[in-house]
Amino acid sequence: MAGASKAKPHPFPLYEIQFRNNRISRTIEIIILFLLLSLISYRLFSLRTHDHIPWLLALTCEAWFTFVWIVLVNSKWNQIQTKTYPQRLLQWLGDGTSEFPAVDMFVTTADPELEPPIITVNTVLSLLAVDYPANKLACYVSDDGASPLTFYSLVEASKFAKLWVPFCKKYNIAVRTPFRYFNSTNQTFQPDSSLDFQHEWKKMKDEYSKLCRKIEEASQDSLPQQLTGEFSVFANIERRDHPTIIKVISENKKHVANGDGVPHLIYISREKRSKHSHHYKAGAMNVLTRVSGVMTNAPFMLNVDCDFYVNDPKVVLHALCFLLGAKDERDTGFVQFPQAFIGGLKDDPYGNQLKVIMEYLGRGISGIQGPFYQGTGCFHRRKVIYGMSPNVADASGKSTDKDQWETFGKSKTFALTTTQILSGSLYPEIPIFPNSLEAAKEVAGCAYESGTAWGQKVGWMYGSTTEDMLTGLTIHSRGWKSAYCVPDPPGFLGSAPAAGPDVLIQQKRWATGVMEILISKKSPIILALFGRLQLRQCLAYLWVMCWPIRPIFETCYSLLPAYCIINNSHFQPKLNEAAIVIPASIFLIYNLYNLSEYIRTGESLRAWWNNQRMWRVYASGSWLFGFLSGVVKVFGLSETVFEVTKKDHSSDETLDKDDDSNVGRFTFNESPLFVPGTTILLVNLAALFIGFLDFKQNKSWSFGEVICSVWVILMYWAFLKGLFGKGKYGIPLSIIVKSVGLALLFVHVCKRVY
Repeated sequence: MAGASKAKPHPFPLYEIQFRNNRISRTIEIIILFLLLSLISYRLFSLRTHDHIPWLLALTCEAWFTFVWIVLVNSKWNQIQTKTYPQRLLQWLGDGTSEFPAVDMFVTTADPELEPPIITVNTVLSLLAVDYPANKLACYVSDDGASPLTFYSLVEASKFAKLWVPFCKKYNIAVRTPFRYFNSTNQTFQPDSSLDFQHEWKKMKDEYSKLCRKIEEASQDSLPQQLTGEFSVFANIERRDHPTIIKVISENKKHVANGDGVPHLIYISREKRSKHSHHYKAGAMNVLTRVSGVMTNAPFMLNVDCDFYVNDPKVVLHALCFLLGAKDERDTGFVQFPQAFIGGLKDDPYGNQLKVIMEYLGRGISGIQGPFYQGTGCFHRRKVIYGMSPNVADASGKSTDKDQWETFGKSKTFALTTTQILSGSLYPEIPIFPNSLEAAKEVAGCAYESGTAWGQKVGWMYGSTTEDMLTGLTIHSRGWKSAYCVPDPPGFLGSAPAAGPDVLIQQKRWATGVMEILISKKSPIILALFGRLQLRQCLAYLWVMCWPIRPIFETCYSLLPAYCIINNSHFQPKLNEAAIVIPASIFLIYNLYNLSEYIRTGESLRAWWNNQRMWRVYASGSWLFGFLSGVVKVFGLSETVFEVTKKDHSSDETLDKDDDSNVGRFTFNESPLFVPGTTILLVNLAALFIGFLDFKQNKSWSFGEVICSVWVILMYWAFLKGLFGKGKYGIPLSIIVKSVGLALLFVHVCKRVY
């Protein structure tokens, strides 16, 4: 249907959005806000009658906490429920009046050691097997590690896919990620009990076992000795210095027009040279966008991380319900599926499964201008990524060749394909697939973006290690809204880091990235003033972008009770003062309300407690170093570095080891990220010891400060256990020595200042 530009209108709604009735939650949030303002007022009126230093510090910190609470309440105020109707979409597209639009699917991987190829293979296989016409899909894998092992794994996976994809569609398999399907004992994963099915199931499992064995054997140094034939391009290359490598691993031939077969599978390792900046994941995404533009040019694009598996085979149909069903395209610049995690550890010991945040904050922000782009599990309109503003009916014919070159680069093939996309066509003329490799290599070159708008106005944005946040912010600032798609079961499942150092590294990268955005010209404050970013959406972005600033106030507040105990002063109202009701009420109401959110989401009391502790650990470690990284970059002393987080390949069953007492136990290494938390713990322990000695000498000290100090110690309980742990479960001696030194310095300064 190459001549048609747009699909015909559909007769029934393809999705519905309803606002939740959350009046009780709103009432509690307003009560907490009133109490916070009352506490600030009390401190202001009693400032002259109390110790100036602790009282003023408490006032400053509590004013900040009030601001954060206002931003949070704003983000959660209008929570929505969404429902899609993929069956209506199938009926509409299947009646012959319209055609299935093409979708390009992007998978990114960067390090075959931290991201083992078997993980990427499972993600790719789950994408190839989605319920959508195969001739309308193309899967592009970006390998920034230029690994022959990754390429070999994908070649072998493509062979298995020719068996796996028909098997899944024939028997309507619910979960199409092989490692989950074959490792699970869930009966719903095996919908048929016939002998034919059992025979084919056993055959599939044997073939998958062979695939895993081949990849495992290849990883044992046997592959590098066989870099001949199609692998010869990997010979004598360096990871950070090599030419473009593009391989069409498998192709869905044009004559397969009924939707059967397996989608295109293309491997890409973009050119890298030591003198060119590669812009990390954002640069890889822009190369994927251009290469797919000259090869398949689908109007819609999906991007997932290498460990983000398809969990619902109808995921493309769910997304298209929003993209094709919106009365105004402005409402669906992109469709974001919330992050959910596979085989998460029981009770979320690392506080990184984000269930409550996605359930309440994610739905709340979606009721404003739409969810943030989360970097994975997101469907994009290609023309939006090309920098188009909403409600621009036709952008073709309005720019000269010079304008095209300055914006998109000098590839004539790519210029033709962008013109089709910007004209609004849902069915652009597809380039001649086998003959587009040369154009693809041209646009994948590391010098191609020089002098263009890529990374500035077009594509994924440069300037932050959280390229997803910056890109989504830029899209919203143009006036686009985004959609939140929450099907049941979840559309995608990823893997969360399952070790202390990995968790903190991931949080540090996020904090560094949002700090870079906050201090840049693309800060949400600037975009709200001079762009089309809505004020409430700006405040929602600020909730995340305040992460690297929060350590300043949270660290101060966690050290304040220790300071007061050491100096026999106080920052809380005394027990015989009526004002003590205010902070006590805030403490009780906030924690009970927060706990209720976890219970309503199906989480346990222990999960709530683990999350409370870990968010304090993030603030004192990861977010603090994220703040410092941003400050260092502002002064031009150093550039930020994108740190890849180690990915785990585990199923639900392999992670559920309740009998193992070490599962979920916090681990440490010699990273400086652990120094602040250890120091805070030691300072409060030292303060309680000093306070106990003072108590024995009949010196007075406030009971409120002791409660606060004990609470801080409980927040760092994992660190307290780490002081006495061994191996990876113990805090290294070098960290303890540094922390002891800082703690002694703090105690000394406290006595001198007083």
